Amino acid sequence: MRYFVRFLIQVMQVINEIAVLQSVLTTFRAQGKTIGLVPTMGALHAGHASLVRRSVQENDITVVSVFLNPTQFNDKKDLEHYPRTLDADCELLDQCGADLVFAPSVSEIYPEPDTRHFSYPPTDSVMEGAFRPGHFNGVCQIVSKLFSYVQPDRAYFGEKDFQQIAVIRRMVEDLGFDLTIVPCPVIRQEDGLAMSSRNALLSPEERTLAANIYRVMKESFSLQTSVQATHDYVVDSINAISGLKVQYYNIVDGKSLADVDSWEDSDDIVGCITVFCGATPIRLIDHIRYK
Repeated sequence: MRYFVRFLIQVMQVINEIAVLQSVLTTFRAQGKTIGLVPTMGALHAGHASLVRRSVQENDITVVSVFLNPTQFNDKKDLEHYPRTLDADCELLDQCGADLVFAPSVSEIYPEPDTRHFSYPPTDSVMEGAFRPGHFNGVCQIVSKLFSYVQPDRAYFGEKDFQQIAVIRRMVEDLGFDLTIVPCPVIRQEDGLAMSSRNALLSPEERTLAANIYRVMKESFSLQTSVQATHDYVVDSINAISGLKVQYYNIVDGKSLADVDSWEDSDDIVGCITVFCGATPIRLIDHIRYK
């Protein structure tokens, strides 16, 4: 009986080739199984795990891609320093119940340069789009490829990358993908710091500093002042902390990502921030929903 039960348990597969992935998924799809996709760049943490577990709950088959996509890095040093932990990632994904891990090489995904250009202003031209030219074009390149390979019923993204989800929604509409985008809540550590693969690059001292980002944004939530005063409070308070430097803090409509001047301008208002932390420095993003 023990052997029979063991046989029924599906073993997680790690796949490196697109053709193999599609062949396996074709078999599952022919059996009427629903497919969930969790795209990642690796260096997985509890935030990623929450996405995978949700996909496992809501789909018959969960595919997790682990691919450090070079086309979305406008800073080569940032790409070089990004953590690479595939063995640990696979161990975590197995524990979470993932069925397939797609971990291709760069040459597998880009046998030749991807010359496609995606443009969805203002969604992709403000904030990260303004400070990281080409970033969202690279995001759309890889995510559209993954959607084509996997053809998922649902795709799961963490809300920490708030702007990214808005851009991907525009791309899905533009290219006509038949799937549901599932945004998942930010997973935070006890002190409020948003889970991020980049956190692994922080020293213990920098890690303590970084917790102030969300602390200050939470304080701004209860100020009940104007949008401009709230913006200034967050920027000034964070910049006053040695070792932290705000790159931008935009208070925007949660759908269009256009700046708002008054709390009455929208019923969906989000504050989006990027902060440089430490001497290196490490670039951290976060957001808070005001309404």
